[in-house]
Amino acid sequence: MTIVKIRRQQIFYSVAILLLMSLIFGMVGFEYMDEKELAAIENQAMTAPSGTVSVVIKISQRILEVYSDGNLHKKYRIAVGKNKTPTPIGEWNVVWKDYNWGTGFGTRWIGLNVPWGIYGIHGTNKPWSIGQFASHGCIRMRNKDVEELFEWVPIGTPVRIEGRKIKVERTLKHQITGSDVAVLQMKLKELGYLNSRADGIFGTVTKQAVEAYQAEHNMEITGIVTKQMSDLFGI
Repeated sequence: MTIVKIRRQQIFYSVAILLLMSLIFGMVGFEYMDEKELAAIENQAMTAPSGTVSVVIKISQRILEVYSDGNLHKKYRIAVGKNKTPTPIGEWNVVWKDYNWGTGFGTRWIGLNVPWGIYGIHGTNKPWSIGQFASHGCIRMRNKDVEELFEWVPIGTPVRIEGRKIKVERTLKHQITGSDVAVLQMKLKELGYLNSRADGIFGTVTKQAVEAYQAEHNMEITGIVTKQMSDLFGI
């Protein structure tokens, strides 16, 4: 009985050691994969863009594109906001950059001038989330990628975020902000009534664009976008 008991203990400890080693090697292997393979897109530029840089983020595809003088330079896979905490669509600018901004934000932070919250492009300590709708609204990149992008985008770089269509449910009027305002502004730009950025702020220029649309379509000139008008716009 004693010999059987000893053998059972030996088997138990052997299995436990194997499981522990598997876990350790799995973690090490995953970190290696994060740096070398995870979320990588092959056959792309390794050097910095030589022209004026701009960024386009495509939420539906979970892709960040870097442009140089209007020409596509490089693409990265990213993670974006969950349904309950969506990434803000609109036309923003890089307004500040920082290193090791906080726990969970990876090695770099690239802040955007979204007026209703703190949003940015950053690294992550959850590389497995890349390619998913996983964040609280920010754009996540693997650390290796955001470190490269960090060096390429100066303060002021335009960042256009294109997203899944947001249904405008509220009345939009002067001095309110939100992603639905950005959707309205993009529609007004598409129709030729607005020349400024879709910055999510219903300012005087946006109000004037709405009034111009109302005047040309024999509508009451209020500068206010009702639900009925949003439906007319298809937003």
